[in-house]
Amino acid sequence: MKKRNFINSLLQHTRRPDGFLGRMMLRGMNNGHAPLTRWGAAHIEWQPQWCVLDIGCGGGATLLRLLERCPDGMVCGVDASPESVEFSRRKTARYADRCSVEQATADDLPYGDRAFNAVTAFETVYFWGDLHRAFAEVARVLKPGGVFLVCCEMSNPGNDTWTSRIEGMQVFSPEELSAALADSGFTDIAVYRRGKENCCVTACTPDGRRTAEE
Repeated sequence: MKKRNFINSLLQHTRRPDGFLGRMMLRGMNNGHAPLTRWGAAHIEWQPQWCVLDIGCGGGATLLRLLERCPDGMVCGVDASPESVEFSRRKTARYADRCSVEQATADDLPYGDRAFNAVTAFETVYFWGDLHRAFAEVARVLKPGGVFLVCCEMSNPGNDTWTSRIEGMQVFSPEELSAALADSGFTDIAVYRRGKENCCVTACTPDGRRTAEE
C-alpha cells in the first residue's frame, strides 16, 4: 500500500511538477518521452531559421531537440509549473542567447501575434482543459502558414488507466483534436498513428504551406 501511495503521489506531478517528486518526474519525462518526441517531430519539415514555441516544455529535453533542428532560429518554452521552468532553464543554459523559458499556460501565452513559425505540444494537451480556447491562442501566436504539432502517447478516451489516477487529466481522441483544430481556424490537418495509442496531429494556420516559409 505504501508503494502504491508513493507512485500515486509521484503521478500527480505529471500535471504540475513541484519539489523533489516533481524533479524526479521531470527527469523521467526527459528520458521517457524521447522516442515519442522524435517520432512526432519527424512529421514536420523543420527549417534552420524558424522561431519555435514548445508548450508544456517540462524538463527541457524537447527544447534541446528543437534547438538542434533550428540551428539558426530561436526556441521558446512555456510551462505552468515554476519547477519545470527552472529545470528547463538549467537544461538549456548554454543556449541562453537563443532560447528562453517562461511560466505560462496554453490559453494565455506571453507573446505577440504571429511570433512563431511552429508551435509544439508533446504529452501536454491532457491538462489544457478548454481545447478551443487554447488552440485559438496557439493560432494567434503563429505566423500565417505556421505549423502546430500535437503529440500524445494516449489517444483513447475510453482507457482510464491514467486518467483515473492523475487529477485533472483528460485524454482526447485524434478526431476530437482534429475537430477542435478545425473549429479554431486551422487547416491542412493530418493525423498520424503509431501502435495502439500513440498519435500525432499536425495543422497549419490559413494561407500558408506546411513549411511556414515567410
